[in-house]
Amino acid sequence: MLLISVLGIGMNVCVLMVFCLHKKACTVAEIYLSNLAAADLFLMTCLPLWAAYAINRYDWPFSHHLCSLFPLSINKNAYCSIYFLVLISIDRYIALVHPLSHKGIRRRKFAKLACVLLWGFGLLLSVPTVVYRIVLYNSQFNKSLCILNYRDIKEQLLFNGMQNTFGFIIPICIISYCTFIIIHSLTNRLSERSNSQKTEQKPTTLVLVVLLAFVICWVPHHVVTILETLRQANVLRGCSIIANLEICRPIFMYLVFFNSVFNPILYVIVDKNFRKN
Repeated sequence: MLLISVLGIGMNVCVLMVFCLHKKACTVAEIYLSNLAAADLFLMTCLPLWAAYAINRYDWPFSHHLCSLFPLSINKNAYCSIYFLVLISIDRYIALVHPLSHKGIRRRKFAKLACVLLWGFGLLLSVPTVVYRIVLYNSQFNKSLCILNYRDIKEQLLFNGMQNTFGFIIPICIISYCTFIIIHSLTNRLSERSNSQKTEQKPTTLVLVVLLAFVICWVPHHVVTILETLRQANVLRGCSIIANLEICRPIFMYLVFFNSVFNPILYVIVDKNFRKN
């Protein structure tokens, strides 16, 4: 986690410097990608707290307030990242499929307003993490644990269901639809594309690669979360299921963290303009 944090902070700071300091004004796609980098940076700066918790053998060494706030960065990053990708997918869909009929939506002012609203939406969806996360002393292990403390199983299932629905199912459906249409549009013959569509092809390729990386890194985590919710509702039972979920959860969480390091690498590899800037 410390290695991922150091790499993630350095790389995402570089990405934000490229987007913010180059001479030309950012395009709509770049505005969304820079906000995605900011969400990744926000996560990376809070990750050392979790690493310290793990190093201390899961005996929480910090204040009660930090116990509530540091998981907020993870949840907020999860929500903001996937919804920034929703905005990016919609922008690419409009740029390739409806380049003339929806010009107003693709203005920079609209993109900036959408990003502000999305940050607020991500914070709102992350409120349960702050409310229910507490430091609880466990006398059996003689440790102070930073855990989610729901009042009952119904409350836990409600918020887990909300996280699965708004944090994965709804956005992934939108992204999947837009991506399918985008790929269909890109597979048409070059002669059938307008000049504006040809111009939009290069940033669209970068977006598709970033979307693919997100799917690879985040989908396993969300699948485990959904299976964990089903286990809590007694839909899934058995010691083997519980054991496998316990093994998969931390592995897929590290994969989620690595996505914040992977995105800046993709910008450099795929986008010629980014390398130039």
